[in-house]
Amino acid sequence: MPNIFVTTPDGEEHTIAAELGLSLMEAIVQKGLPMEAICGGCLSCATCHVHVDPEQFDLFEPKSEDEEDMLDLATNVVNESRLSCQLKIEERHEELRVTIAEE
Repeated sequence: MPNIFVTTPDGEEHTIAAELGLSLMEAIVQKGLPMEAICGGCLSCATCHVHVDPEQFDLFEPKSEDEEDMLDLATNVVNESRLSCQLKIEERHEELRVTIAEE
């Protein structure tokens, strides 16, 4: 299980052990961190928006057109914005750093 560093909107950093194959959103929600994730990973909202560390952004597949469309509805979007429901956890994500975006 990769250890992932998640910073909440209030600036507090948490280390979570994320099960392989889960989405990052699922791992964050399972650990009780503050993320709404209203649609449950159906790619129909942007309430699981995160900022991926710029140096680690390329560890994931590029954004789909649908993900881009949902991010257009989000606030605080940056170049490294992703919907965490679209990011599957793999071994290579050990020590990944993300920040839950403020809504």
